[in-house]
Amino acid sequence: MYETIADFLKEWNKEEVLTQNVLDGLTDESLSQEVYPGGRTLGRIAWHFTVNIPDYLAKFGLEIDAVENAASVPASANEIAETFRAVSSRAAKAIEAQWTDETLSHIQEAFGRKESNAAILMGLIKHIVHHRGQVTILIRQAGLKPFGVYGPPKEDWIKLGVENPPL
Repeated sequence: MYETIADFLKEWNKEEVLTQNVLDGLTDESLSQEVYPGGRTLGRIAWHFTVNIPDYLAKFGLEIDAVENAASVPASANEIAETFRAVSSRAAKAIEAQWTDETLSHIQEAFGRKESNAAILMGLIKHIVHHRGQVTILIRQAGLKPFGVYGPPKEDWIKLGVENPPL
């Protein structure tokens, strides 16, 4: 759990870079990859967790501008990636400017339960990581090579001297 804003920002910045690398690998064509026929698309999921960042933070008292046209998923992968870049930077600045180390221990109502602000911030990161995993799978299903988040994709194993592992 985060005890200081600096602790949170260290984690936020690390996860932001990993998520940005995933989003930077998207193509306009890949955005239409569906989870299942008629289900959410890769573009919808990536846009969801991007536009959700300021909405989530505002729900817990932080002042941060919402994403314009949040209801419309862009047809441009670059627009999604650049919006994430801008939103994640604004989020870090808002948290650093508006909350203190002491604020992290304050308790709020969060989704039907009492949570500390530190837990609320951890929940935001977990939400993004959850959807980043979905996006990574859909990238593979769209025929693209995913970015290796916590380990390399199969195409990069050979660079590490690892053979394709048996089932």
